[in-house]
Amino acid sequence: VQLAESGGGSVQPVGSLRLSCTASCDTLNGHYMAWFRQVPDQERDGIASIFIPGDRVYYADSVKGRFTISQDKDNRMVDLEMNDLKPEDTAMYYCAAAAVPIMTAKQALRPGPYNYWGQGTQVTVSS
Repeated sequence: VQLAESGGGSVQPVGSLRLSCTASCDTLNGHYMAWFRQVPDQERDGIASIFIPGDRVYYADSVKGRFTISQDKDNRMVDLEMNDLKPEDTAMYYCAAAAVPIMTAKQALRPGPYNYWGQGTQVTVSS
């Protein structure tokens, strides 16, 4: 599975961005899809995860209520809608996929179980 992110860019605080992750396979059914972010010299943090076809969704506390992860109707794309962006949201954002049947919320937001990664897209929030 190859993953490609798009939609990053620069935005002012309290603004919004929408990231998209497109998969090369026919369907993402049965996969956990997640968004991670990383700043230099820090670990990659999981911020949102969804099990396709979408009956399990998890968020990190830092983004809960501001970010929304969703899948498209063809189960080949996963989006991350980011609202009320803050300077501390500035990071490289990565999409990841894991062909794992079940994970806890904690596991789903850790990078370890994910074996497919995109190249990342930069999000910068500044005034």
